[in-house]
Amino acid sequence: MVRLRRPSAQTVVVVNALADDPVAWRYGYELGRQVGLKAGSLYPILIRLRDRGLLEATWENDPSPGRPPRHLYRLTAEGLRWAAELAAVPVPGRVVGRPRLREA
Repeated sequence: MVRLRRPSAQTVVVVNALADDPVAWRYGYELGRQVGLKAGSLYPILIRLRDRGLLEATWENDPSPGRPPRHLYRLTAEGLRWAAELAAVPVPGRVVGRPRLREA
């Protein structure tokens, strides 16, 4: 898979959050609260990552009573490799480490 440019800081934050616990399935609302992104920014990132084969998505099996099933997300093996590559490359002008999250 060819990547022509470095992903946005928001994409890196989402990938890092998913890589923190790579076997856990995460739903969008929880992930959005963790990384400080609203739905209008988060879901396009998740869709792009899924379309590129870096993220897998599934429907929740047993939703809470009265709640519709939610989409769940986690990184694929390729997504985990990419997350490791992102973590290894310093970004000029930024302190090495994860991007700062907005205060909620």
